[in-house]
Amino acid sequence: MEEIKPVRKDPYAALKIQAFRNFQLARFTLTFAVQMAETVLAWKVYEITHDKLALGLIGLSEALPFILTSLFGGHAADTFNRYKIARAAILATALCFGAVGYMMSGTAPLMQAYGVLPVYLVIGVSGIARGFMAPAFQSIFPQLLPRELYANGATWGSNTWQTAAVVGPAFGGLVYGFTNVQTSFTFAVVLMLIAFFLFLKVPIKATIPKEKKETLYESLTTGLRFVFKTQVMLSAISLDLFAVLFGGAVALLPVFASDILHVGPQGLGILRAAPFLGSVIMGFFLAYHPPTVKAGRNLLIAVTGFGAATIGFALSKNFELSFIMLFLTGVFDNVSVVIRQTILQTMTPDPMRGRVSSVNQIFVSSSNEIGAFESGLTAKLMGTVPSVIFGGSMTLIVVVFTYLFVPKMRNLKNLE
Repeated sequence: MEEIKPVRKDPYAALKIQAFRNFQLARFTLTFAVQMAETVLAWKVYEITHDKLALGLIGLSEALPFILTSLFGGHAADTFNRYKIARAAILATALCFGAVGYMMSGTAPLMQAYGVLPVYLVIGVSGIARGFMAPAFQSIFPQLLPRELYANGATWGSNTWQTAAVVGPAFGGLVYGFTNVQTSFTFAVVLMLIAFFLFLKVPIKATIPKEKKETLYESLTTGLRFVFKTQVMLSAISLDLFAVLFGGAVALLPVFASDILHVGPQGLGILRAAPFLGSVIMGFFLAYHPPTVKAGRNLLIAVTGFGAATIGFALSKNFELSFIMLFLTGVFDNVSVVIRQTILQTMTPDPMRGRVSSVNQIFVSSSNEIGAFESGLTAKLMGTVPSVIFGGSMTLIVVVFTYLFVPKMRNLKNLE
């Protein structure tokens, strides 16, 4: 009797779909530009203020407007044309960073008069743009792929973002280190405009109408109700939320680069790139070996590794070791991202994708900015190194809690 061999899945299947490739290319360019600009912004703000809390306030100034508008962004993505919303948000982001670059260049009269407050206000406007962009992008993603490629697409989507985030910060640090703030922001804004024109190549598909008529309040809260009644989804989002909220050390990297490791803006760019480099390498591995088998176990292991590597980074006084620890945080984080995105894409009905995505963005993506504020605040109160150790330790506590009290996540098996 002839042995039946299992069919080997194509790890590049999603990338063979042109619409998906065009979408990821636009996303790559936009992410590269934003990461580059944010690296320069963080260094410049710390250079001006020498205040750790000021770094945290950059994240808070973006996160609060994002949280306040994200549910409306999800409603808009499920009601209007998602593609037009995404395009408008890209342009708004470019305008915001162009304004920040103008404020920080030359004699910078606004900053001389008001400090960094005008920068925080403009970053807040970019947070509003992101509140509409993120649900639109996440809703477009599954429209470009058949359902059986969602996990593969989530892997390559993560790889796209992480690759751009590897090169963007390093390039931003190098450009700023060898030129000036005006050149750095100009380059970033030009790339954002290129991303806008690349996005025009993504074929427009109609937004699937809602299943029933709803009031604005019902529409805004539908995503919240769906997430909170789907325990596996809620657990995955919550686990990622608390890990990033407490465990992220990225906001304090200017302090480590300047005061502890003494490596300057070029070193800062390399440190910013380290976790994303780890994510990229892990992403290519996950394309061949998806983490969606025994997904719950893999998610808990990944977040545990993330917390342990964060503590290792805090204790390091060596640039190379610090780079390795940050690299490992990226390795573990990408496993978490792929599993969570696959859960979201496979369990969410299409007419609700924008609103469910907006809830995910509020709980997880905004935790990067809220986490930045938490890091800045705890660093001011406890000191830089103790605050990062505290964050990594809290991440490990959250994993233990999830393992003990959320059996559905612990026992989650195959997502494919």
